[in-house]
Amino acid sequence: MHSALPLTDRNLILTGYTGPNAPRIGQMAAERLRLPFLNIDVQVTERAGLPPEEVRQFYGETRLRAIEADLIEEACLRRQTVIRVSARTLLRGDHLARLAATGPVICLVTTLDAVLRQLHIAMGSRYADPNERAIEIGELRKEWGVRGLPGVIDLDTTYLDTEHILERVIALWRERAIVRS
Repeated sequence: MHSALPLTDRNLILTGYTGPNAPRIGQMAAERLRLPFLNIDVQVTERAGLPPEEVRQFYGETRLRAIEADLIEEACLRRQTVIRVSARTLLRGDHLARLAATGPVICLVTTLDAVLRQLHIAMGSRYADPNERAIEIGELRKEWGVRGLPGVIDLDTTYLDTEHILERVIALWRERAIVRS
């Protein structure tokens, strides 16, 4: 059992795309740190009653952006929370700057080869369909748009197992979250 109690009131913001199960890392980090977990995409779905893609399809981009803006506003009021947010959402307006002011933003990244291997496993026979594969790679490109931006810490997870990813995420958060006077 880990006794990783928070040393700070800062949030931990996770983004990036390392494969279909990337959001699970945020949940696991929150459990390990004994902090609340907030997944902005899940919150969009709960608030709108539809996944983000369907909100965009049925109500338009403006409605989706309004919901996301409200959720980012609420997330910025939180403290000691692990927040999972897509890069697409982070890149809109001032969302990245506002969330970065509440705690370090860590972008989980991996090589394209590693992502494709994970997609092949997760998608099964759908991976053979070039259209299905193109949709997933399009999502990957959108998510990688936040890499290397000022205020974003890139964490290469290519050769790390889940336990080591969690250890590195938590260490980076602790290192960057403690505000020095």
